[in-house]
Amino acid sequence: MIFIKNSVTRKNLMAITGLFLSFFLIIHLLGNLQLLLPAAEAQLQYNSYSHLLGGNIVIKLVSYVLYLCILLHSIDAIYLSFKKRKANGTSYSYDRRGRASSWYSRNMMALGIIIFVFLVIHFKDFWYHYKFGELPVDTNGNKDLYTIVVVAFEQLWYVVLYIVAILALGYHLLHGVFSAHRTMGIYHPMYNRIINIAGKSFAVIITIGYIIIPLFLYFNLQS
Repeated sequence: MIFIKNSVTRKNLMAITGLFLSFFLIIHLLGNLQLLLPAAEAQLQYNSYSHLLGGNIVIKLVSYVLYLCILLHSIDAIYLSFKKRKANGTSYSYDRRGRASSWYSRNMMALGIIIFVFLVIHFKDFWYHYKFGELPVDTNGNKDLYTIVVVAFEQLWYVVLYIVAILALGYHLLHGVFSAHRTMGIYHPMYNRIINIAGKSFAVIITIGYIIIPLFLYFNLQS
C-alpha cells in the first residue's frame, strides 16, 4: 500500500488517515485534560487512564492503526509534495499562488515536518519511557506517567517546543480537515461553507485545548 503510485488513490489515503488522526486528537485531548485536575487527583486519575490504555487489547489494536496512519500519512505527504514540485518545475513555496491561497495551505509540508519531529521527541520522552523504561508507581500501583509529564513541563524550553508544535498542528488542521473532505468528494456549495467553518473551529479548539495544558502545568509548578 505504501508503494501505490496513483496520485488520486494516495490523496484519498492521505485524507482518510488524516481524518483518523484528527479523531485521535480529540480522544487524546480528553485524556490529557485530566492533567488540569488538582495534583493528587490528577496523578491517580491520569495514571489509571494510562494503565487502561496500555492494558486493553482493543486500545492496543487501535494504537497499531494509529502508528500505521502516522506512517502512511507522512509517506504520502512526502511523495505527493515531491511529485508536485517535480511537475511544477519549481518550489511550491516560491510560486505566486499566495494571492489565491493561505500561507499555511502552501506550506503544509513544512508544518508536517515540524509536527513529525515533535512526535518523535514526544514518543521518546513519554510513550517509549512508559512502555520500556523503569517508572515508579503511584499509590494505586500504576506506572507514574503523571510525574514524567510534570517534570517535562517544568522546563520552559519543552513548553515552548510543545506550543510551537501545536501551533504548527493547528495551522495544518486549518487546511487539512477541509481539504480531506474535498478530496473524498464531500464538496458541494450547499454544505461546503459548513464543513469549512466546522474544520476551522475544530482546528482552533484542538490548538487551544492542547496549549492550555503545558501552560497550566508550567505556571502552576512555578507558583
